[in-house]
Amino acid sequence: MNEPIRYHLYVVEDDPALRDMLSSYFRKHGFAVTAMRSAEDMLHRIDRLRPDLIVLDVGLPGINGLQACQKMRANGDRIPIVLLTARSEEIDRVLGLEMGADDYLGKPFSARELLARVNAVLRRTSFVPGTPQDRAESVRVGDYRFDAAARCLRRGDEVRMLRTVEYALLAELTASPGVAISRERLLAASHKRQDTVLLRAIDAAIMRLRKVIEPDPAEPRYIQTVRGHGYVFVPFDSRDAA
Repeated sequence: MNEPIRYHLYVVEDDPALRDMLSSYFRKHGFAVTAMRSAEDMLHRIDRLRPDLIVLDVGLPGINGLQACQKMRANGDRIPIVLLTARSEEIDRVLGLEMGADDYLGKPFSARELLARVNAVLRRTSFVPGTPQDRAESVRVGDYRFDAAARCLRRGDEVRMLRTVEYALLAELTASPGVAISRERLLAASHKRQDTVLLRAIDAAIMRLRKVIEPDPAEPRYIQTVRGHGYVFVPFDSRDAA
């Protein structure tokens, strides 16, 4: 059974087969979708029918995705944007983020990963970084339960409050278990846009988290490194109780 509609997405992609596949996939998972093939069409329609998020191909003919993103941000439009591109070099990812994109996914990709990223961006952009998110349940992280609403880790009677950056990183990672999250995306989740922060600050914050939750921070089990990309949260499973 399909889920009830929660959000309205624009899917802007000039490849008709990919556009149709993504539109069908998102609708199956409860989204309302408006599909279009050009940035010009998107920019013309956006003030009449505003989406909650835009999935935007970079390699569009005419106005490309980066130019459209830059134009929207220059006009003060903060609708969340996830860029899609066949280019995967780091400089292109950083350029997209600098132009105001909320996330960036290189082709080829799985629809499941794109769905996870869209959901994560929608969660992140619905609150100011550093404020609690609404979650029905806490998340098991090693010996702890991560209570996002209370910004803390709990273990029995022990409560460890998390600083803003560590809280935001753990919230972003646990929101998409098993999905590799880039350092750029973690930086956007944990710092305000006007902050001047280097990507290695994310590595330092991850190390601080590991010292708390990992039995052996040198051999992390729950927050693992994805070399050349970022980090992935590997959830608790039955092996941990053995």
